[in-house]
Amino acid sequence: MEVDRIRQGEIAKPVREIAPVSLRIQELALQCTQQLHDLSVSRYATMTGSEENLARLVGACSQISLAATLCNLAIHHRTEILLYEDSDPTPAASRDQLRRAGDEMQRAATTYRAVAVRLSRRLAWAAGWSQDQHTIAGDSAATLPTAATAVAHTRR
Repeated sequence: MEVDRIRQGEIAKPVREIAPVSLRIQELALQCTQQLHDLSVSRYATMTGSEENLARLVGACSQISLAATLCNLAIHHRTEILLYEDSDPTPAASRDQLRRAGDEMQRAATTYRAVAVRLSRRLAWAAGWSQDQHTIAGDSAATLPTAATAVAHTRR
């Protein structure tokens, strides 16, 4: 019986099998969140359509983070039989968590592809690029007096 094998020392098997995937997904979630932050505080945030893209990226970050959590739950479900006599001795719960993690990663990939297509179309459209450059330049000019005023007030 699988319960007995796990109790006899195969506890590390689900960890060895699932933890590397979980770690890679968690690293991806961290990278996604860092990129999202970097974009949100950059001039990109002033470009036309950036609000929707940033909102979609927030969703992708959440989906990736959920996938990492589901991988950890899969490990938990496969190892909890050591702690609880009434736990499910079959790998069904663990497999379900991994399936759900795969679904979330697929949703995140779809979201990323949609954002990439929107961005490439926007960048390929010369009028849009020109409009974005004008918006960015306008925002930069609008912030210069504020920054200069702040420097002048600090010198006093």
